[in-house]
Amino acid sequence: MMKKLQKKTISPVVSVVGNSGSGKTTFLEKLIPELTGRGLKVGSIKHDVHGFELDKPGKDSWRHKHAGASTTVISSPYQIGMVKDVEYDHKPEELFSFFNGMDIILTEGYKRSNMPKLEIFRAEITTEPLCKNDEKLLALISDSDIDIGVPVFSTREIKKVAEFLIEHFDLARSIKIKNRTGTS
Repeated sequence: MMKKLQKKTISPVVSVVGNSGSGKTTFLEKLIPELTGRGLKVGSIKHDVHGFELDKPGKDSWRHKHAGASTTVISSPYQIGMVKDVEYDHKPEELFSFFNGMDIILTEGYKRSNMPKLEIFRAEITTEPLCKNDEKLLALISDSDIDIGVPVFSTREIKKVAEFLIEHFDLARSIKIKNRTGTS
């Protein structure tokens, strides 16, 4: 009996961009549960050009990594974490293989990428949006009165931003299929 091959599709990706201190992480902390609460599987990628430390010093996986392992995976019945040495700053597209089965992938950062973007714009931080002339800019998230030819949502309009993304990327179909099949 032959297995039915599933068509592999690439999930839509949206980068949430903005200047340092604009509220990107805070916004994503509100948007992610709004989307998951509607039945969508959401993946996220945080870009950090400064480097980071995932594990706590002294823990076994930290000790493995610092002993010289180039890749360390920590696994439990509930989650998997990986720290891997790399030779360069990976593009988001190179990380997508970690996100099979997601309905949408949200990235924080990658403002110079060629991906669709939502920009968090705060007039008290900068005088004009970073992506003012970027054709990939989908919308601004701002409490300022500004018009650069894309929809503008207040930082408090999380539900409206979720609806905008669901409509823009035709994600309602994913929600209906899951509701009909009872899967999540």
